[in-house]
Amino acid sequence: MIKYSLNKNFRLLTSRQYKFVLKNSYKVQFNEIIILGRVNNFNYPRLGISISKQNVRNSVERNYIKRLVREFFRVHKNNLLLMDYVVIVKKKIFRYKNRIFLNKLKYLWSRYFFNLKN
Repeated sequence: MIKYSLNKNFRLLTSRQYKFVLKNSYKVQFNEIIILGRVNNFNYPRLGISISKQNVRNSVERNYIKRLVREFFRVHKNNLLLMDYVVIVKKKIFRYKNRIFLNKLKYLWSRYFFNLKN
């Protein structure tokens, strides 16, 4: 049975973990979204989200975007390669509707990171 929960094990928590991904990673970029990925030594993928206050001023908007990214990751984590991912969001992303934003995320992750075995 597939578990769709997202506990702390699936998140990047420390700056050391973020630096590990940022140091030598695969980069996939769309206009407003960047996904960096680096192979990890765990049996599961992990996610980190970076949204600068300078890019998205309102905290409600930042938290909403984070919620959308986490939900997408939670649903699709079983199809992802075993990597650490950092999603970086740039300016003017909140103007998109949910469906458009999620389609962009799906496009970025499917370009390089979906496991083709499943």
